Amino acid sequence: MSPLEYVLDKARWAPSGDNVQSWRFEIISEEVFIIHAFDTRDTVVYDIDGRPSQIALGALLENISLAASHQQRQAEFLRIDSDSQQDNSRAISYQVTLLPVDASIPHPLVAEIEKRSVQRRALSTRALQAEHQLALEQAVGDNFTICWFGGWKQRWKMAKLLWSNAKIRLTMPEAFPTHKKVIDWGKQFSDDRIPDQAIGMDKLGLLLMRWAMHSWQRVNWMNRYMAGTWLPRLQLDLIPALFCATHFMIVAKKEPQTVEDFVAAGRSLQSFWLTATQLGIQLQPEMTPLIFNWYVKAGRTCSSTVGIQEQMQDLQQNLAAFCHPSILKNCCFMGRVGYGKAAQSRSLRLKLHDLCLPFAARHKDAA
Repeated sequence: MSPLEYVLDKARWAPSGDNVQSWRFEIISEEVFIIHAFDTRDTVVYDIDGRPSQIALGALLENISLAASHQQRQAEFLRIDSDSQQDNSRAISYQVTLLPVDASIPHPLVAEIEKRSVQRRALSTRALQAEHQLALEQAVGDNFTICWFGGWKQRWKMAKLLWSNAKIRLTMPEAFPTHKKVIDWGKQFSDDRIPDQAIGMDKLGLLLMRWAMHSWQRVNWMNRYMAGTWLPRLQLDLIPALFCATHFMIVAKKEPQTVEDFVAAGRSLQSFWLTATQLGIQLQPEMTPLIFNWYVKAGRTCSSTVGIQEQMQDLQQNLAAFCHPSILKNCCFMGRVGYGKAAQSRSLRLKLHDLCLPFAARHKDAA
């Protein structure tokens, strides 16, 4: 495997919202390739202004940088899209040059790239070891800090907040197409979605969810007459929120506003997540409260359903009361961590030839 192939193979394991893998690779030479990234703001209600997609792109760049060190290379990134000076770009392109270096120390986190996954089930409530917490705080880099919310009292407050947040998420018709599309039913692993066994629900919950997800009419009927949100909110939000070591926020030292700010946040997040994996600590993102906060802060709504905007405003107020306003203002990512077993079911990734057509064509010709 060439250095370029090695780097791209590691790069593709970056996390992305609902495992959409919103990037493709164009190979220019053995040392240069272009990342063509795109966001899903026009089809996914959660991808406000493309911010979550930009965070995922940052994680991709971090994987590339780490992998390059194992090939005696240094990755140089140059943004080349026509909207590189704008903040509302839907398509983002980076030219990546792998520069040879004489003394490159292989980064140990590369070994964790393919192991890193999301654990949506209950974790140990044992507090993080002091040295592990310090390692995670150092992993985010000089431009970010970590705010921790551990202990039963804070976890209970976060659980109540996530309980309210889940009601919005599950009763908003605009979110239904995403929820329906993302689940790969009857699977332990999935290359391009989330397998149902990784969602975090028991067999009964999955059975009911699969029946309801046939149409929004079924979901709405369940919500109205059968307390349909209670079981998923209990299993996917309340219990995991209580059973973990701590919740956390990755907070920038200055308010993130540009594409580059959120890309930088993604690099910081990936370093944090890989370090957690190395330490035997599991992680689950908890981004929707922050995303709904961004909507309210911008004075925008994401649903035409009566009452949703008011619920989002209440959620924002509760989130603001949970942490200092300056923390919420600069927050880039939310999640929970804890000691526990890695997920037995998880999302995989598309094969490299599916992400990189010129690469596939070249090998086909060679064969």
